[in-house]
Amino acid sequence: MKYDSFFARSFSKHEQKKLGIGAFVSCFILAATFCFLFKPEIRHFRVVNVKVSLRGSPKILAITEEVTKPKKPYFETKQEKQICNVLHPRADLCEMKGDIRIHGNSSTIFFVSIDEEKNNSWNIRPYARKGDDRAMDSVTNLIVKKVHISQQIPICTRNYTVPAVVFSTKGYAGNHFHDFSDVLIPLFQTSRRFNGEVQFLITNKMPWWIKKFKPVLQRLSKYEAIDIDKEKEVLCFPSMTIGLKANKEFSINTSESSYTMLDFTKFLKSTYSLKRKFAMRLKKNADDDQRRKNKPRLLIISRSRTRRFTNIEAIVTLAKSLGFKVSVEETRENLVQVAKKVNSFDVLMGVHGAGLTNMVFLPENASVIQIVGLGMEWVSKEDFEIPAMDMNLKYLGYKISVNESSLIQQYPLEHHVLKDPPGNMISPKGWASYRKVYLDQQDVKIDVNRFRGTLLKALELLRS
Repeated sequence: MKYDSFFARSFSKHEQKKLGIGAFVSCFILAATFCFLFKPEIRHFRVVNVKVSLRGSPKILAITEEVTKPKKPYFETKQEKQICNVLHPRADLCEMKGDIRIHGNSSTIFFVSIDEEKNNSWNIRPYARKGDDRAMDSVTNLIVKKVHISQQIPICTRNYTVPAVVFSTKGYAGNHFHDFSDVLIPLFQTSRRFNGEVQFLITNKMPWWIKKFKPVLQRLSKYEAIDIDKEKEVLCFPSMTIGLKANKEFSINTSESSYTMLDFTKFLKSTYSLKRKFAMRLKKNADDDQRRKNKPRLLIISRSRTRRFTNIEAIVTLAKSLGFKVSVEETRENLVQVAKKVNSFDVLMGVHGAGLTNMVFLPENASVIQIVGLGMEWVSKEDFEIPAMDMNLKYLGYKISVNESSLIQQYPLEHHVLKDPPGNMISPKGWASYRKVYLDQQDVKIDVNRFRGTLLKALELLRS
């Protein structure tokens, strides 16, 4: 009341009103300045919208209040997709972009994330034969951890600017078929798109395997492969793929890949500098002189332990009588030499087995003759029949009769091994017993009269 009396004596009623409004506006400006200068520190404060009416009494104020949601941290968080797929039936795969750190000899890979959701971790065995315990038990188990940036993370000691691909050369390494089906074809699918600008990190690295396939590895990557199991440092990469993209036995499923099996075989022929792109094409109305000069070349893959031809001389005699130039080989020498040799033939023939893997080096439109032993129908189709056609090769299967199998000398005719051989895929648990009988104990004696028609068909395919 004392101050009201003072203002009443010193200022008129109109002047008091103007002074009150001026004081209020000054306070409002000071408050706004304070908010502007110290904005980072008050970002979680409530925001008050004040509306002031200058027409009425300064005691009448219109005030509304809004509560703002707390802002995100200073960095921008992005929605991150699932980085590991462990549901694919053939191979587990992780694909990451960002801050990736691998501590090799601890078999741990860190994906540093700004995602505030709970941390995740995966156990990945980077070999493309998931579900086959016999193969996978020997493959290193890698721990992939998705960790928040605020957590304790190993410090990078070597930084790379190219992507990395992590895979194993264990499993069934050394088996020619599995080297291609489980490693080389999946590695091609995974790394070819980088055009050499990719670093291979290999666990279970075996020097002899690296030496055998050195031309392929050097074509896919410009950098020497790193034995990650021996690395004590922390290697950091901008992106990484752990495991290999595999989706089909000894082939490529085009619905899941941007590449085809024909792309792979062309890549191999370029890598090994193979000259023949296409098989010989026979003239339909060639005279005898032309036939003698242009004989199609037939390579018969022989085996020394199991699934052997027991009458190879009779087979060779038949083939020569029909106009083939014949060679019989085990194809065990240096792979560079094998590639060049196989590429020089027009027809490749063999009992179901790893030797037929060398069809990848045949020229296009060449023919593959697979001798399908007793009980081998399903595995022959899966392993070589379908892949051969994917490679743009002509395929002929010769299913032997019971009388052409050596199993007839080991089991009575009424035995289920002869009477009811498996026609469908064998489960992993039943594989050992299946292999022991049908793959390890069986040799083949071809009925040359019955087989004659298959060789004539091969000649006809070279004319088409």
